[in-house]
Amino acid sequence: MVDIHAAIEAFAARWGLMFDDLGLLRMALTHRSYLNEHPDLDWDDNERLEYLGDAVLDLLLGEHLYLSFPQAREGELTALRAALVRRSTLARFAEQLGIGEALFMGHGEIETGGRERAATLCGAFEAVVGAIYLDQGVDAAAALVMPMVEAELAAAQVEVSDKDPKSRLQELAQGALGVTPRYRTVNAEGPDHAKMFTVEVSIAGVVCGVGLGSAKQIAAQEAAISALANRDIWATPTSGQDGESVS
Repeated sequence: MVDIHAAIEAFAARWGLMFDDLGLLRMALTHRSYLNEHPDLDWDDNERLEYLGDAVLDLLLGEHLYLSFPQAREGELTALRAALVRRSTLARFAEQLGIGEALFMGHGEIETGGRERAATLCGAFEAVVGAIYLDQGVDAAAALVMPMVEAELAAAQVEVSDKDPKSRLQELAQGALGVTPRYRTVNAEGPDHAKMFTVEVSIAGVVCGVGLGSAKQIAAQEAAISALANRDIWATPTSGQDGESVS
């Protein structure tokens, strides 16, 4: 078996990571497949730390974008944050740190390309962030994360500026879940010359945004903005159902 303690110390030293409890970093770099092959080991895999790191990243980026773009609307800030924390971006961050090669992973997982798999890299990066946060606090987590975020921010701004909210939502939903948002007109009130429409958007059957507008398309765009601000609602949908599309 690999000298786990030496490998953990080497990874920490390479990136100047200070840990009082190196066991947290060990856990962050442990894929569940490794424990499946070594059931005698007495520590957990990185999935709980992945959950925590995801929340820490949302906080760090939320604060940074809020302070950096004081004129931006909520939907714009949400779209920027979504571009910066999506799987492909975090996988690139993991690659920059060499996390794939540092992961403790089962042989079967390695042979099927686990060290290069975007979902695995993304999760491991989040886990490392979670471990740093628990051991050293939010400032230490920011010291690792924010230089990489700053390098990606300009590209994220260009991407977001080129897409309307519906397009951004569709790209995120398809990239994360492989599904297309569905829009449904749920209400229309008022006289013909001043009618107001209510449109809701669902992703994989989960209603995640509602918008109002003087036209269906306006209401649909507002619903998309609402859904972008409510990413946690549709991140783990439970079932699928189709809605009436707004054309």
